[in-house]
Amino acid sequence: MTIEHSIREQLHKEAESMKCPPAISKRIEQSYSHYLQRKRSETTMKKRLISGLVAAVILIPTAAFAAPTLIDMLTRTPMTAEQVKVDEVGKAAIEKLYRAFPETKSFEIIDASSVQGVQTSIVLKEKGDNGKQITLHANGTTGVIEHVIQENWEPKEKPLTASTDQDIKSKVDVLIKKMYGDIDEYEFAMEPMQNPDQKTFMLNYSKKGSTTPFYQVFVQGNSISVSLIGGETTPSAMKVEGFFSSNGKPNYFADAYLNDPELFALLQISPTELKQELAKGKSVVEVAASKHVSKQQVIDVIAKTQVELQIQGESDASKSNRSYEQQLKAIEPKVLQIIEFKSE
Repeated sequence: MTIEHSIREQLHKEAESMKCPPAISKRIEQSYSHYLQRKRSETTMKKRLISGLVAAVILIPTAAFAAPTLIDMLTRTPMTAEQVKVDEVGKAAIEKLYRAFPETKSFEIIDASSVQGVQTSIVLKEKGDNGKQITLHANGTTGVIEHVIQENWEPKEKPLTASTDQDIKSKVDVLIKKMYGDIDEYEFAMEPMQNPDQKTFMLNYSKKGSTTPFYQVFVQGNSISVSLIGGETTPSAMKVEGFFSSNGKPNYFADAYLNDPELFALLQISPTELKQELAKGKSVVEVAASKHVSKQQVIDVIAKTQVELQIQGESDASKSNRSYEQQLKAIEPKVLQIIEFKSE
């Protein structure tokens, strides 16, 4: 506990000297629960270094903008390099990185931790003051690497953002292809962010015909931050996009969880009707209460669906040793964030 307290204090000290660009901050807020948004309004909070958002993914504060309050709410367990190498999720993530970038086999694990059994995070760095660095955030249940941050892979005197748009896209393409696979069939959009302190770009990779990004990327300075957002969880006939909204625009972070036939059956509501209720500023919990359905019932239904989908998608090499009950418990914090969230 003493070590965890020391780490938290150091992170808070670093956060005081850094500010998050408003545009990036807005996107990160979308991945927080309604509770966190309430806490943000009560205190002035500064943010740390960028990495995109991800909905329903809890980011560690290494090379990522994250509110100090979020850190205080989580139970983060530090891990040694030796523990990472024998941890099922950590070992799989490292092995995937080594296959993608063989040169990282010589990198040192300089930081690693897990959050409430939900996420395993690992930071590796090349030896030297300005060495290359890469951060992995892996789903603690499925082992999927949901977030990758690549830093200092370009010469310091010529940061990535000083390159042409095409060069930036080429570098991002390489990272995504090596970590996730071919993206030639994806549609692409790139836009500069409003950040007076440092040039920042956002890149979205979407499946043709979809308005939801499959990969969302932020490029700032010499950092590339890739978030895996896409993934089908329900038949397309049942799917509704943008259950929530922010600033009048669809917010897709909860769609994978709320597009659940079992949830619709529990609430005796259609996907479209649920979206209409949420558009009124209600949370899923409030919609459920109006139908005499408890918060725990909602959590149980969504968690059950998500765990079953994860089990179905696991390969023999990445199957979890956790019991079904343990996996349900691990995913509950994510579900709770989503069902308490409200559109702005």
